[in-house]
Amino acid sequence: MTVIDDLADRKSGIAAPAPIGNDRQRTLRAGFIPLVDASVLIAAAEFGFAEKEGLKLDLVKDVSWANVRDRLAFRQFDIAHMLSPMPVASMLGLGSNPSPTITPFSLGRGGNAITLSTALFSRMQETTGLSATAGALENARALKSVLDEMRAKGEAAPTLGMTYPFSSHNYEFRYWLAAGGIHPDRDVKLVVVPPPLTSDALAAGAIDGFCVGAPWNMIACERGVGRIVAVKQDIWPSAPEKVIGMRPDWAESQQESVARLLVALDAAARWCDGLENRQALSEALSDPRYIGAPEHILRRVLGGEFHIDSQGNQRVIDKYFQFHADHANDPQPNQALWIYSQMIRWGQTTFSPEGAKAAASAYRPDLYRAALGAGGAALQDENDGAGALFMDGMTFDPSNIPAYVERFPVRNSATAQPATGEF
Repeated sequence: MTVIDDLADRKSGIAAPAPIGNDRQRTLRAGFIPLVDASVLIAAAEFGFAEKEGLKLDLVKDVSWANVRDRLAFRQFDIAHMLSPMPVASMLGLGSNPSPTITPFSLGRGGNAITLSTALFSRMQETTGLSATAGALENARALKSVLDEMRAKGEAAPTLGMTYPFSSHNYEFRYWLAAGGIHPDRDVKLVVVPPPLTSDALAAGAIDGFCVGAPWNMIACERGVGRIVAVKQDIWPSAPEKVIGMRPDWAESQQESVARLLVALDAAARWCDGLENRQALSEALSDPRYIGAPEHILRRVLGGEFHIDSQGNQRVIDKYFQFHADHANDPQPNQALWIYSQMIRWGQTTFSPEGAKAAASAYRPDLYRAALGAGGAALQDENDGAGALFMDGMTFDPSNIPAYVERFPVRNSATAQPATGEF
């Protein structure tokens, strides 16, 4: 019996002996950042899903994405909770330590939000008559009006925080700003702030807004220092958020462990999506070993119930977190190519057919499907990135990335090399 046969039998409920091969590592050291989108990894360790597959997850809480990246590269971690663009950047050789990294599993969708200081949002209302219930695009356009006013008066541009240059937060923040006519590298100042520090930085006046994952946006709002103006679903509803990253050489040498890990994560993701499990999950996440935020806030965040400000204005977002449903765990290469398109758009790289191949190679659906069988095969719909609709009405065409990037009126890119069709 092969490893895959054994795993398939386990998923079918058929008891089978657990072979122990030379390539099986039982304890996996995993780095993570204290965010709700680490739920699947935490649940796999906390509620026995990894143990059922003969694995132990040794979870190590870290303080920044750069640390996580480096500790994975330097073999202090076997696997890591990572931003969805990080493996893409690594395979393109971008960043300060671009060690090759792949992902065979997405940890789900949703969780990010854009929060502005209450002072900045109040000025948006005073300047434009903006409603307290305005949508994401209206909010971006109102901010543009305020920035035009500030520039005319000689005032300094606002400072906005995001978590990492190669992050969904950076690209989503930029997308939102640009959709409102704001150039993120000319009209505002973007800086890196670790997620747990964003609320404090906003309260101290060190930044005027931020884009980060839950629960830090809601915490800023409940403290009375922030106002949520957009969420991830407003920008690209089917976008991957965090992924499991690993070194390609480690994945090759630990094929059995990788397969068992994916089965455990798949089971944990299904469990995290269950409404009946939210209480247990929020209690686990509130533990200081993991996130350490108040349990009642975590439970509301999991349910998509937002206090968008301290005045009691609320917003409820169906499936704000999608841990498993609708093929949320399948790492789709076209999603990696959209990330690549945004790297080009903002001048982090230029287009080439070789670059497109490298970007797509970061996402490994072959490993995902090998472990999970036909049940893991994704539908070829908007979830794979191609044809996905964004907040500004744009659709993504992965077959001609330079032409797609050139359609954006706000961009930095010098695409340099022309499109050459399919790659």
